[in-house]
Amino acid sequence: MSLLKRAELALSTHFEQAAGSGAPPRLVAAMRHAVFSGGARIRPQLCMAVATACGDDVPELTNAAAVALELMHCASLVHDDMPAFDNADTRRGLPTVHKAFSEPLALLAGDGLIVMAYKVLLQAGAHRPERLIALMDNLSTGVGLPHGIVAGQAWECETSADLGEYQRAKTGALFVSATCAGALSCGQEPAPWAPLGAYLGEAYQVADDIRDVIADAASLGKPVGQDVLHARPSSAQALGLDGAIAHFDHLIEQAASSIPACSSRDMLRHLVQLESERLVPKALCEGYFKSHPHSPTRPNTPVALATDRSSTPH
Repeated sequence: MSLLKRAELALSTHFEQAAGSGAPPRLVAAMRHAVFSGGARIRPQLCMAVATACGDDVPELTNAAAVALELMHCASLVHDDMPAFDNADTRRGLPTVHKAFSEPLALLAGDGLIVMAYKVLLQAGAHRPERLIALMDNLSTGVGLPHGIVAGQAWECETSADLGEYQRAKTGALFVSATCAGALSCGQEPAPWAPLGAYLGEAYQVADDIRDVIADAASLGKPVGQDVLHARPSSAQALGLDGAIAHFDHLIEQAASSIPACSSRDMLRHLVQLESERLVPKALCEGYFKSHPHSPTRPNTPVALATDRSSTPH
């Protein structure tokens, strides 16, 4: 079974078990819409891939850890899309949760997914308490303060934000949690796997910044031009488009090189390279530069990585 199929099956199974019966049907539908409207499932795949490299001796715990990560990610997207932040109409080519189900249900759906993530972990880890505690702490670190995805989102509400710190928190933190969770679910030391998550997480955010400039809403599945619209820190703005692409390529190289020696190293490197091309297709970049031959690729004046946020509308 491929990692993607394993991730999808685990998500479906754990979601239905955790949702149970008797909950408000529109809330459950909103939560299901948030989770099963598509997505690359890269975080759970990373968790499962690292677990495979570490022996995967308790696959049911690996599956639960992977599902918890994806539920947290989906919860963050629901909240990120709401009018208080991006006010996005679409996500993955479909109406966002607040557009399809209302703002109150979107808020509750995001909250519900966060709680569900911990419930899934608790139920699967009851017989491995030492691993469960480590996995709970790892997930909390990737989500909460001081450097988790909640902090990353909050940096958008400050008057200024360091670009690197913002990207590491908003996107990188949950990637680090994903690679570390793969080791922790097997009772292994997570530290050797943290750099892979850190490099990939930063690469993902840089890729998002690049696609916000060069992609269109139809192919991206969500609105474009949002970084400029919301005055968000952006690699494309700070480094120029060509600088951001070069930075992305370098991060992918570092991610591949950081994979510890193991029997699954080639498989993990292949996964990294596939994600690289999916995130920032070379043909898309070349097409953009051909259609915008006179567009400046770097800022006209030097831009520090600390980006002014005084005009942010949040």
